Amino acid sequence: MIRNLRSKAPRLRTRLAVRYAAPALDKGLDILELFASESDGLIASEIARRLGRTVGEIFRMLVCLEHRGYICQIPPDEHYFLTLKLFEVAHRYHPLHRLLSDARPLMRQVAHRTGQSCHLAMLSNGEVVVVAQADAPGNMGFSVRLGARIDLLNTASGHVVLAFQESETRARHVAAWQHRSNKKVPRDLEHHLDQIRRRGYEELSSYQVSGVVNISFPVLNQHGEAIAAIAVPFLARVGDRTGPRQIRAALQVASCNLSAAIGGKALPS
Repeated sequence: MIRNLRSKAPRLRTRLAVRYAAPALDKGLDILELFASESDGLIASEIARRLGRTVGEIFRMLVCLEHRGYICQIPPDEHYFLTLKLFEVAHRYHPLHRLLSDARPLMRQVAHRTGQSCHLAMLSNGEVVVVAQADAPGNMGFSVRLGARIDLLNTASGHVVLAFQESETRARHVAAWQHRSNKKVPRDLEHHLDQIRRRGYEELSSYQVSGVVNISFPVLNQHGEAIAAIAVPFLARVGDRTGPRQIRAALQVASCNLSAAIGGKALPS
């Protein structure tokens, strides 16, 4: 009985999709999906051509999407661009809360095991943003403030996330960094990111604080792409036996466990 129901399920879904089709919604979603892979903007005629429709068919959709704030039109050439509205909606979505919820106990474990602070960082508009943080146990320690924004290329977490992303996604983040910083991309960036992919983590001296070594591992989604980085800003203390090797071991475990918790792929050990 159950087997028969399972065999009929795909056909049932197909019939329902045809019966309850929503052409206007389809057109709106087609437009949003098109913009998601088009960073240079599109004029109405280009959108229509790419979707195999007429300008008249998509005009009302464009007006509606612009009114709701999902796209915007920038003069003088009348190109439409995707806004950050989808980004904002996605960050209200439960999976992000789940990521943070799953990350916090793992970060506390890293902090307890190493005696160092630990934080989770994500990319936003050419910067790295600290979205969760666990203080070092005890009376002394160095930590990065929750909500802190750091230059994308001046932090281990930024390097790690870039290294484990598809080339198109990486290019968009780097372009946003260029626009924000008005700097040239380092010539050896791709080579450096390739080295990170090979070893599975980043470790470098802090650009901001002397004596601090930033160590960071990626948090990977189901496609093996980094959506965040878990990191420790390691500060050696007199008489402390914990060093970078112990930090890397603790972060690798936390990275694998957090990736698995969100349905992602863990790095090979």
